Amino acid sequence: MRTIQHFQPKSIKNFKEQLLCWAQYYDDVLWLDSNNHKEKYGNYDAILAIDAFTSLKTDYFDAFEKLNEYQSITKDWIFGYLTYDLKNTIEDLKSTNFDGLKFPDLYFFQPKKIFLIEGNTVEIQYLRMVDDEIDDDLQDIQKSKNLKIQESNESNESNESIKIKLRIHKDDYFNKVNQMLAHIHRGDIYEANFCQEFYTEDTEIRPLDVYCKLNKISKPPFATFLKAEDKYLMSASPERYIKKEGNKVISQPIKGTAKRSTNQAKDQQLAKALALDEKELSENIMIVDLVRNDLSHTAKKGSVKVEELCKVYSFMQVHQMISTVVSEVSEDTSPAELLRTTFPMGSMTGAPKISAMKIIDDLEETKRGLYSGTVGYFEPNGNFDFNVIIRSILYNQSKKYVSYSVGSAITAKSHPFREYEECLIKAKAMREVLEG
Repeated sequence: MRTIQHFQPKSIKNFKEQLLCWAQYYDDVLWLDSNNHKEKYGNYDAILAIDAFTSLKTDYFDAFEKLNEYQSITKDWIFGYLTYDLKNTIEDLKSTNFDGLKFPDLYFFQPKKIFLIEGNTVEIQYLRMVDDEIDDDLQDIQKSKNLKIQESNESNESNESIKIKLRIHKDDYFNKVNQMLAHIHRGDIYEANFCQEFYTEDTEIRPLDVYCKLNKISKPPFATFLKAEDKYLMSASPERYIKKEGNKVISQPIKGTAKRSTNQAKDQQLAKALALDEKELSENIMIVDLVRNDLSHTAKKGSVKVEELCKVYSFMQVHQMISTVVSEVSEDTSPAELLRTTFPMGSMTGAPKISAMKIIDDLEETKRGLYSGTVGYFEPNGNFDFNVIIRSILYNQSKKYVSYSVGSAITAKSHPFREYEECLIKAKAMREVLEG
């Protein structure tokens, strides 16, 4: 059982900054921020979970069974992530590509303290063992300095020496996209999400500074700062993977991207062009069909519906085409089973999913790991919400390895140069943050 306490800080903006600054010194931290996007299925404006009481850390083998057991036993809030490579426990697949980050395949923790922010109200839920710490914590939080550190000269100087390398160079990228197109023309697949890694070695960064910079220039609805001991995720994700709200399941795949312009008229033209682009529409519709099929494994008969198809939404860096697919499930369907039957998400794999994943592993140079996996939380009642880990910087502090990956959907209408250009647009914010 958790103790619940409510209060209203003088400034919610300042409190959020102070809270995150204070939280970074714990070993287990997960911060989720909607950046005030008031989307239809949003719950909280921001959530912070810190300080593991119990945890589950495992490789991919039987990972969903272990997650189901852990979630069933705790019957509490648990926060964490699934890496893309859990595909290897769902299907007869493997990943032998290079992995410079070495994140565990699955990690969840039951936090001692949770801060739920909605409007101007903060709700703290905490385990009774830390009852006597909360008043001191609130004083410490309010004493924390506001997060101006990411704009300091010292922080900028630390990033001057960062030079980003490409795991796949331009000519190799064109060659690999052409190989994927050959698979499409043979009928092996209709679409596949092909990704490439950008990285730097022997590099030290200040993770919270990096997250704050990335969030400032992107302000996405699924921003995340994750610390799991020496491993960090700094994410500006715009995409929800899947959410359970009572008996309703919601998935919101993104497929279709266009750059933005500072000229308002041109920016509107770019958004309109995206909405009418045959190639982008076909990408999105193919993934909607895949998501419908995935949801049907657990859905009540006839309950899978497309609530919104190919609607263009504008974010600070890009325009995106988003669809919303929903279903209803019976009360005895376990949360872990809903994840297992839909993972990895269609927007990061392709169609047919298994064939696409095999080809992806063959042509990509890097093990995806946490990139194109998911991070989120379960509530005690079994509701959950998970994003898609894209537009994200990953960091192994012990190995001094920093990485970000980007991808695009390859279809029969794809042109290698345009796909490469799309990747660079998606990578722009991460590169800007790291190279200064």
